[in-house]
Amino acid sequence: MFVFKYLKLRKRWAAALLAMACCMPAAAQPAGTAAARASDKSYNFSPVNQHSLELTALYWNPILKHVSDKSGVQLNLLVGRTSADTTAKVVAGETDFSFTNHLFSPDRIKLGWTVFGRRDAKPVQGQIIVLADSPIKTLADLAGKEVAFPGPEALVAYKTTYAKLLEQKIAATPVFAGNLDAAFSQLIAGRVLAMGSNSQMTDEFTSREKRSVRVLWNSSPFNDLALMASPRVPRPQLQAVSKAFAGMHLDTQGKKVLEDAAKVINAKQPVVFVAANDDDYASYRDFYRNAPASLR
Repeated sequence: MFVFKYLKLRKRWAAALLAMACCMPAAAQPAGTAAARASDKSYNFSPVNQHSLELTALYWNPILKHVSDKSGVQLNLLVGRTSADTTAKVVAGETDFSFTNHLFSPDRIKLGWTVFGRRDAKPVQGQIIVLADSPIKTLADLAGKEVAFPGPEALVAYKTTYAKLLEQKIAATPVFAGNLDAAFSQLIAGRVLAMGSNSQMTDEFTSREKRSVRVLWNSSPFNDLALMASPRVPRPQLQAVSKAFAGMHLDTQGKKVLEDAAKVINAKQPVVFVAANDDDYASYRDFYRNAPASLR
């Protein structure tokens, strides 16, 4: 199994996992329990799985605690075992807030989720990458090979990259690892010779693991994942949560939480949240207009 060298934080895993365990039972509740959540002012927050469950907890729990304290709106971390599992919970109505780019397809836009923020990071690109010493030199070399992807829901890391392979009529076999960290693990272990990624996660991975990769292809740019709210969330609560996220970097304690979050994932840029709206995600809607039917 892939071992993260930088995890001197390992001693904190138990606490993080315990925090996750406290919120995970909510996953078994039917969507009809929304009224119960509203009555105790508790809302589920589901970020798409980019990292392992351990890192997801270490990254998000301190952020959600700060936002909860500042907004007065209790946010509980709720994630599935894989990216697809988490998105299924979002679509099924088991969660109230999300950090995702999985809700911009024509069918899911109809669910009525609202974009209210994003990380203040440079746009990301879908990438098909190999290790620097790989014998694979071109996309055509991937014909008949297995290629790792985080999951079938990942727009930037899977849908844009696999669409390119389909466009080039390259018959590669997708292998879904569950999240990007797991896909990187398969690449390093030699189980696959290439993978679909996004440029932000590739930068974090190469910095964290001191490994060099070669990029075979880059997509057009997309904004980072969106902070989104379900139409169930009352407007006052949404406004309070949005203000708390956008104000974190201006608050001494919040700034420290964001700095620690950046260290957890070895981000090259500081983690800062800013206000956003649906217009910031026009490139996603453009992709779906032109994507192969199997990827819409």
